[in-house]
Amino acid sequence: MTARSGHPLVRHERQGGVSLVTLDRPERGNALVPGLLASLQAALDTAALQGGPLVLTGSGKAFSTGGDIGGFLDHAGSAETLRAYAGDLVGALNRVILALRRHPGTVIAAVNGPVTGGSLGLALAADRILITDTTFVQPYYAVMGFAPDGGWTALLPQRIGAARASGWIATDARLYADELLRIGLADRICTPAGLTPAALAEARAAIPLDPAILLEARRLAGTDSGDLAPALEAEREAFLDKVVRPETLDRMRAFTAPKTEAARCAS
Repeated sequence: MTARSGHPLVRHERQGGVSLVTLDRPERGNALVPGLLASLQAALDTAALQGGPLVLTGSGKAFSTGGDIGGFLDHAGSAETLRAYAGDLVGALNRVILALRRHPGTVIAAVNGPVTGGSLGLALAADRILITDTTFVQPYYAVMGFAPDGGWTALLPQRIGAARASGWIATDARLYADELLRIGLADRICTPAGLTPAALAEARAAIPLDPAILLEARRLAGTDSGDLAPALEAEREAFLDKVVRPETLDRMRAFTAPKTEAARCAS
């Protein structure tokens, strides 16, 4: 699917035996909307057929800033309409996460900038997470009134521990590159210019690896698609329960309201 007069929302190119998939909605921070996720799913399906390692990154200054709040508000005319939109969006995100865990090759997330909300799942689903010194991660769930999605409860605790994951959501802390590396969320910090070359170099080195062993390792570790699907669906159901609340709508509207000059200076 495309937008912006035919400009693709996701780009997929083949470099040797490696698939490079790029989220390409930089004017909205690569925020998640149904069209982007559909394009991403199509790119992942093609990459799976081609086989080999996969690198996932974003264009512009952000990797991805979570679900586009404007999209939720555009469908907030009734609880039923909003619930249907949210269900489709989170369901599509879950299918992408599962596709990444099923990919027959090493998956590397090259996180080129900020990540918020459910978009973290695109990195959590990777075997390796490379970041830059401009990368930060922030939940935003308690700010927006959303239940955690994108693997914040289904995948993140396996990387950093359940107490640290739930405590992060409870404080809505913004964690920067050094801390992300320290707690084990990131595997490596690169310069912005060196991020994609480093990810591609790691991917090329993984070309000879047996994909059957990679898939078996995910299964034995409890992070393959079969183990994750029920946990991701539980996240989706909780998200739908919370997104239609009046207080969540109020929080979304306040978040998107124009800031006063004083608020801009204070932020």
